[in-house]
Amino acid sequence: MVHPFRWLTITILALLLAACSGGAPEDTVVVIPQGASIAKAGEILEKAGAVSASSFRNEARFFGSDDPIKPGEYEVKAGMDAGDILELLQSGKTVQRFVMVPEGMPSIMVWDRLMAEKRLTGKVPVPAEGSVLPDTYAFTTGESRAEVLKRMQAAMDKAFNELWAKRSPRTGVKDRNEAMTLASIVEKETGVAAERRTVAGVYTNRLAVGMKLQADPTIIYPITKGKPLGRRILRSEIQAVNGYNTYSMIGLPQGPIANPGKASIAAVLDPEANDYLFFVAKGDGGHIFARTLSEHNANVQKWYQLRRDRGEME
Repeated sequence: MVHPFRWLTITILALLLAACSGGAPEDTVVVIPQGASIAKAGEILEKAGAVSASSFRNEARFFGSDDPIKPGEYEVKAGMDAGDILELLQSGKTVQRFVMVPEGMPSIMVWDRLMAEKRLTGKVPVPAEGSVLPDTYAFTTGESRAEVLKRMQAAMDKAFNELWAKRSPRTGVKDRNEAMTLASIVEKETGVAAERRTVAGVYTNRLAVGMKLQADPTIIYPITKGKPLGRRILRSEIQAVNGYNTYSMIGLPQGPIANPGKASIAAVLDPEANDYLFFVAKGDGGHIFARTLSEHNANVQKWYQLRRDRGEME
């Protein structure tokens, strides 16, 4: 007759062998859903070919800590055994995925990007224009779009509040909506970092003397909600009267036309102290600035000649 303690020893040894035998044959990615039990996680791991469900359960039952496993996407490396995998799932060190919002991206395109990311779940409305801070955001597979969008908007709130607290007396904006609106125009008007405060200074000067801002992106926004127009602006669109077109109104549009980055927000809250009222493209992405209309007209003629030389105009 075999002593019962011997059976116990044999059983423990068998469990040890089961728990420690082998390792993941290759790198594998698994997704553990919210609320998954140890048993369910074991089934997912076995289906992925990472480890047997029984080895994982036994490891958790007899040798693992009491820490719960955490949901998310995990990368199981080749050679990891059941114990290693259990520790990984308990650590919460999930695979990080990223969604990028470039400076100047309008909210409809932020929404498009979130909805196109198949690893995210749920639906979100198109966020308010100017409420999202352009940046690169990490997320985990299975996370909700609402949570990612919440982080994007919280980041903008934090960034704006910090910049607003340091605003200059020279700024021409009185509140957040005006600041974000002007910053979005600056963002769309120049891609040259060194010009942002200069452009902000021009628009601040125009607001101060009651001149129209005449920013082309404000013509396009009510037509496409910020997406590329894909053609030349029509004369009827230049003359259109609405809450955004700064060719047909004095002052700022009713709201932002894009999501500006921190640099553009900072520029309108601390604009360059200049006396420029005009600027025109000079063909290399930058602009030539002018104080008087006659200077500006001469600069415009130079720009037209450059475009004719390029074959862009007759």
